[in-house]
Amino acid sequence: MKQAIFSLLVSGAYAFPWVAEQPGVDSSLFKARRAYKRQQTGEGAGGPATCPFNANHVAAAPVTSQYPYNNAQNGLPGDGKGGFQVPADGDTAHGFIAPGPNDIRGPCPGLNAAANHNFLAHDGITTFNELVDAQQNVYNVGYDLALLLAVLGLTTTDGDIVTEKLSIGCDATTRTSVNPTLTGSEPGLDGHNKFESDTSLTRNDFFTHNGDDFTFNGTLFWSNFDREGLSLYRNQRWHQSQVENPNFFFGPLTLLLYGAASFLYELMPSGTHNYAPDLATISSFFGAEKQSDGTWAFVDEKIPPNWTNRVSPYSGLDVNVEIVTMYLENPVLFGGNTADGHFDTLDFGAIKNGTISADISQAETACLLYQLTTSSIPSSLNGVLTPTVDALAFALKKLGPEFRNLGCPLALTK
Repeated sequence: MKQAIFSLLVSGAYAFPWVAEQPGVDSSLFKARRAYKRQQTGEGAGGPATCPFNANHVAAAPVTSQYPYNNAQNGLPGDGKGGFQVPADGDTAHGFIAPGPNDIRGPCPGLNAAANHNFLAHDGITTFNELVDAQQNVYNVGYDLALLLAVLGLTTTDGDIVTEKLSIGCDATTRTSVNPTLTGSEPGLDGHNKFESDTSLTRNDFFTHNGDDFTFNGTLFWSNFDREGLSLYRNQRWHQSQVENPNFFFGPLTLLLYGAASFLYELMPSGTHNYAPDLATISSFFGAEKQSDGTWAFVDEKIPPNWTNRVSPYSGLDVNVEIVTMYLENPVLFGGNTADGHFDTLDFGAIKNGTISADISQAETACLLYQLTTSSIPSSLNGVLTPTVDALAFALKKLGPEFRNLGCPLALTK
């Protein structure tokens, strides 16, 4: 019962900030609610009032017959063959261009780098198709995983499922929404407890840094990039957040953090370095530059020189294995801190009593991610008559055929 009440109060406070002020509700549960509200109303970090505006939107530079990469175009499957240099010699359309003051960047280094090389729109307002194409063309992400991540981006981070536009950083609702008055806020990748979550590898927790969950923090940059090192670091970051963040929440979507961590040794290593995750390559993608005193400062994320991507596509099943393996090497609890100083666990799908069983199958992991995708209702649909049906219809349209093959039950649309 306590778990259910905790989940209800937390989700209610995020969706309806007035919950914390109602009689009988312990407002200390939401000590940093004001910071969250400032972001949602535009005054805080990541909100629309501080979000850059670029009036000259230019779509991502397309692949061409001269520089085809994976031939992924219009959100369709590419060739599924990697091992090529990105960007190719002579491909000036995808050369590095530093973001200007009117360009949006966010908490995901891989997407920031793609935008800096124009595989995504340089101003940071991208589309579903651009996301699916760029993942395949740059990183050789498998089509099934590219679809899943793009759908999660549009739904969990409050992009717009009508325009299929998404900000890779701050709240750019006026540019992503089909009708801002109808949809309400679309906070983009900076939106907290959506695609972005506590315990990031290189970003601060939202509630410990006044809503800044997207700026690179060099003190968090880790230098052991194999699975074992990252599993240990994910465990350490969990304990750090649990102690330092009274509003700490580690929900089911944080499984994505394990998937993202696997990118450091599965997607970012270069064939020119025998596909081993070396420091120079990873620091380039993360925009980490070592200073003379040993600290790490931020520079713009860049695809390393002479970088060649992985040979075989990184599929959904591949990432499922890495997520579960990395988690089980140093397991932590799913749940959140409460006002009385306790940590309450939660249940969701294959997560029971706050943990994932060691005997979970690949298909169960895939279906757990599928559940997360189809259970999330974008707050941008709050003003629509049938938000559940609309959101599920979007997800099922994009994901259904791929995930039905794994035996995943389809979500209800009633």
